[in-house]
Amino acid sequence: MSQVTYYVALPFRYVDGEMVAGEPQECRDAFKARSVAAVLAGNTDNCGAVAFSRSGDPALGEFDDAVIIARLGEVDDALM
Repeated sequence: MSQVTYYVALPFRYVDGEMVAGEPQECRDAFKARSVAAVLAGNTDNCGAVAFSRSGDPALGEFDDAVIIARLGEVDDALM
């Protein structure tokens, strides 16, 4: 079994009055994910962003729960 950790920055925005997740951006490490999330959260098109990591075995499709690195701006708990 080969464990891999993915780092992701994910923006959120309002579409027709409803908060939705945008396009996730994979990053090389936790620091980069937090930095990219900060830029995404500062974009006027977005209301917030999160940076998170997720570890698991892609060959088996088994992953641990996401670990939040940073939560910036407005992000709905139900979407997390």
